[in-house]
Amino acid sequence: MLEFQKNDPRSGKLSWGLITSYATPAVGVGYMYLLIGLYIMKFSTDVLLIPPAIMGTIFGISRVWDAVSDPLVGYFSDKTRHRLGRRRIWLLASILPIGVSFVMVFSPPMSLTGGALVVWMGIGVIGFYSAMTLFMVPHLSFGAELTDDYHERSRLYGLRHGAYTIGSIIALVSMQLLINAEQESEQSVRTVAFQLSGIATLLTMLLIGFAVYRLRERPEYQGRIGQTPFGAFKDVWKNPHAKLVIVVTFIENIGSAVIAILTLYIAQYVVGAPSLAPLIILAYMIPSTFSVPLWIPISKKVGKIPLWTFSMLLTGLSFGGMFFLPFLDNMDHRVVLIFVLAFFAGLSAGCGGTIAPSVQSDIIDYDEYLTGERKEGSYFAAFNFVQKSAIGVMILVTGYVLQFAGFEPNVQQSQTVQVVMVSLYGLSPLVCYTIGAILFSRFTLDATEHDRIRQDIDSRRNAAVGRNQSL
Repeated sequence: MLEFQKNDPRSGKLSWGLITSYATPAVGVGYMYLLIGLYIMKFSTDVLLIPPAIMGTIFGISRVWDAVSDPLVGYFSDKTRHRLGRRRIWLLASILPIGVSFVMVFSPPMSLTGGALVVWMGIGVIGFYSAMTLFMVPHLSFGAELTDDYHERSRLYGLRHGAYTIGSIIALVSMQLLINAEQESEQSVRTVAFQLSGIATLLTMLLIGFAVYRLRERPEYQGRIGQTPFGAFKDVWKNPHAKLVIVVTFIENIGSAVIAILTLYIAQYVVGAPSLAPLIILAYMIPSTFSVPLWIPISKKVGKIPLWTFSMLLTGLSFGGMFFLPFLDNMDHRVVLIFVLAFFAGLSAGCGGTIAPSVQSDIIDYDEYLTGERKEGSYFAAFNFVQKSAIGVMILVTGYVLQFAGFEPNVQQSQTVQVVMVSLYGLSPLVCYTIGAILFSRFTLDATEHDRIRQDIDSRRNAAVGRNQSL
């Protein structure tokens, strides 16, 4: 077992065994999220023939439900007392719901049509994101508890991001199989989708179970919250560092939400090369994964705040360039442009995926400095909720915008529809990420301030231990 005697959470490096055990479930989760995010809209509109506005509405409803489920899971995981710890019992409980809902989304019965089919997909999509909340919020919270070190957190979350992206890369292979099946028949797509979802479910269940078995939690963190749910989230909003990051996260995700859902549409209807879609996404995923070891030492040298700000600007510029795709007459030029921009967008994603949760963990330490409590679940629930809320809003908007712009599945799109697509896909991220970078440049919880806070927290903790020993 991985005990904390071998990995001091307050100083020094965590072992690779502990980091790997923490990160590996992200492979399965990354696979599922990418396949849902990239393919489920196209699967629904082009295979199941559900109008995009209806699917957009389903995703929007799921985000409304997140307004309830995310805070509750975060708060109750903070409050949980169990022999497995307050996080691992939630990871264990998430396994079956994740598997059932993921298979359900990709396996609607052939006999279902019309309203019954919409209900099936609605239950599947909403159920999947609800089940993922059971995993994601406690898992991210667990990471913040594994180490107090300012830069070690970047290493921990960097490997988690790498594992997540590896799962996403594997999902690209599956997506290519699904795209190939589309050329054969609807039944072929359904068969391949069912088989892939079943295999992914089994592997993800095993990876989560492995993490639950191998990891151990810090016993001193249990019972470190006495707030009601409203009190806990009031503290989150009163934390000035958290408030700024929540606003920035919402703005960022307003801009980025449509990227995953429109990538296949852009490849098919704008670039004119649907078969290249997996390679385009791979051009994004590879630098996102393999640049992680680059960003960790850079963050130590220049600081996490300037580096995350840089990644926001690079993301905005990379996707902003996509706006020019429909105005290039030569398909080869469109292909070259989207591959180059995808590469730089992937670099920035590797940076953001490494630094963002590390910064969020530092913010939780500031809350402990103010309140004496450990509310990782409440904080990551808040960050997770605003992210998914922004995504839900934009997916809802995207579905209706595409429909009203005149989108029709499986036919050549008009210039108007193409411009609408690249405006959502390119200009929206450019504007939102630029605003987010400007706002985040005001963030002040740097390494020096975090070290001061940790020293104060540790001195109070040591004083409390001394008083207890003298009694």
